[in-house]
Amino acid sequence: MPIGAHMSIAGGLDKALLRGHELGCETIQIFTRSPRQWRPRVLEPEEADRFKRNQVETGIDPVVAHDCYLINLASSNEELWRNSLLVLREEIGHCGALDIPYLVMHPGAHLGSGEEAGLRRIAQGLDEVGELARDSGVEVWLENTAGQGTSLGFLFEQLAEVLRLADDDSWLGACFDTCHAFAAGYDLRTPDGYENTWRQLDRCLGLERVKVIHINDAKGDLGSRVDRHEHIGQGSLGLEPFRMLLNDPRFLEVPMLLETPKGPEGLEDRENLDTLDALSSQHHAANL
Repeated sequence: MPIGAHMSIAGGLDKALLRGHELGCETIQIFTRSPRQWRPRVLEPEEADRFKRNQVETGIDPVVAHDCYLINLASSNEELWRNSLLVLREEIGHCGALDIPYLVMHPGAHLGSGEEAGLRRIAQGLDEVGELARDSGVEVWLENTAGQGTSLGFLFEQLAEVLRLADDDSWLGACFDTCHAFAAGYDLRTPDGYENTWRQLDRCLGLERVKVIHINDAKGDLGSRVDRHEHIGQGSLGLEPFRMLLNDPRFLEVPMLLETPKGPEGLEDRENLDTLDALSSQHHAANL
């Protein structure tokens, strides 16, 4: 399975690939614009060309994009919803120009309008950008959330309802985040809990919908609804869920991406990647 981490785009999108390659990443995740600003980002053809050249030279595949944190398709506020659509269209366009086939998206928060209304609003928003995404060759993967505040998508049933409500779900998939699932109440720490989580997801969505896995430990407790990531093995999840995940034959081709905390030197990514490599190696050694 390709394993990597979210990489900074400081200095240009193309630099993210070089940073990932230096760390030994087989796959990376990036933002294609500022994740905390509405202001558009103009993607110059020269930057896109450098990005594509660097991807060929580094061999990193796939590259996954993550959407802007400000996007909220669940909102009943018309101005916020329309601004969210504008940015989402921009991001789909960036992905198309960069030959990035996958965009991870947070479903959104209903902000008081209620779960049912929020899920309908998400599906409506996805329908608005569906034609652009299909024409651009971009799949959008809805990420399960921790359920903090009024965020939707913390239950697998909620993600399934969005897919049911969408006019066409052929271009939609799921991103599974280990920290978010645990914070939402899915206990991955034991073999029984691990298998039960995947059974529930399979019943609601189908395992084939899981296109990428965010591999993060959690600062909060089980069911805390706290969206705080921790280094692998240093949080409430511990090492065992990641050992099971890395050696699960069902996910051999699914990209796994770290979103763990980073210091100024970025050494934490290397340490977390080494930890994941050791967990996988221990399993293989035990079966020789």
